[in-house]
Amino acid sequence: MPNIRIGSGAGFADDRLEPAVELAERGDLDYLVFECLAERTIALAQRDRLLDPGAGYNEWLTERMAAVLPACVARGTRIITNMGAANPLAAAQAVAGIAKQAGLDGLTIAAVTGDDVLSLVAGSDLAFTDREGTAALLGDAVLSANAYVGSEPLVRALTLGADVVISGRIADPSLYLAPLVHEFGWAADDWDLIGKGICVGHLLECAGQVTGGYFADPGYKEVPALSRLGFPIAEVCPDGTFAVTKVAGSGGLVDVRTCTEQLLYEVHDPAAYVSADAVADFSGVHLEQTGPDRVRVTGATGFPRPAQLKVSVGYLDGYLGEGQISYAGPNAQARGRLALEVVRDRLEQARQPLADTRFELIGVDSIHRGPVGNHVEPVEVRVRVAGRTQTLEAAIRIGREVSSLWLNGPTGGGGAARRTEQVVAIASVLLPRELVTTDVTVLEV
Repeated sequence: MPNIRIGSGAGFADDRLEPAVELAERGDLDYLVFECLAERTIALAQRDRLLDPGAGYNEWLTERMAAVLPACVARGTRIITNMGAANPLAAAQAVAGIAKQAGLDGLTIAAVTGDDVLSLVAGSDLAFTDREGTAALLGDAVLSANAYVGSEPLVRALTLGADVVISGRIADPSLYLAPLVHEFGWAADDWDLIGKGICVGHLLECAGQVTGGYFADPGYKEVPALSRLGFPIAEVCPDGTFAVTKVAGSGGLVDVRTCTEQLLYEVHDPAAYVSADAVADFSGVHLEQTGPDRVRVTGATGFPRPAQLKVSVGYLDGYLGEGQISYAGPNAQARGRLALEVVRDRLEQARQPLADTRFELIGVDSIHRGPVGNHVEPVEVRVRVAGRTQTLEAAIRIGREVSSLWLNGPTGGGGAARRTEQVVAIASVLLPRELVTTDVTVLEV
């Protein structure tokens, strides 16, 4: 049985397009996967869908598909993505329209639905996993609830002959596991192989992070041609061993260090990485540099899958108000401190109901709190004031007070900016997996 080559076309919603096109055209791929959902993404997409029933999928979906579909169809590369977000069916229809415009007749597109479990979660006594209380406490503020579904519906879509599979919330590694289960015929309860497949997905799910992106640190960890960063490819054997590589001549690098950092990324316990398909064990993983930009990965395994699925619950949590202004030249830091004091006093005088406020100087103490040793007096600072409020009016007031510093504050202020946005927050609950039913809808072009 031949090995399977899977490429990572995206690691988050706003990822770059050019590396995905490079993979489609030069990666010699069997599958191209786009992983584009973070924790809050579906909640934000659901808010968009409430305003427009035809919206709710990734804003770059059509651009990405228009760019890679011709090359993928010509080379027989199948596409799997969670860019459907809150509206996989509308996303599938949009891709079908792109295929028709490009003259790509005979294409089969599948939409995977069922991860939306709002009706089961809203108002329920399901306990939060990250705080005290239950989902019922959120009341009418609940916006969305999506379960992290495993690979099974994706495998079903591939079995139905789908060339493009579009889903909503699927556990990130499952997007990569599905083609392995489909192609190699792995049993859903072969925990050792499933654990190995989850390892493949975990290393590729963040795209450029394993090829030098979010790794480069000049003078310490050099990455060649970072501006032309190539995205990763996994070449997977039927026994679950695999190699991570990239397109020859693309920028970035693949080595034991980049793979090690990604292997540990967002992993609380390397011996028990909980996913929808299995509990993977990465503690015995061995990484071996077998050539330029090529790392062989062995030793992952797995244990039975959890009885419950994680559910991300999106809810409205007030408003964020923010204002910024810059000061430069001699005594810039002192003028910035005075500006912060002035805004703080004015907001207190206005009796604005604020929570989680931040009064900070970017470049001085916006990340490092408190005194900083051997600190050199900066020649420029940027004042930032932000706060969460329960009313839109109070959030707007924060930014207006900062902007008013231009003529009502210390000398030399400039570049004022302000913004206000509704806060979409996330909580997590666990739902028995038998309550989650998925469906596959097939569209023929």
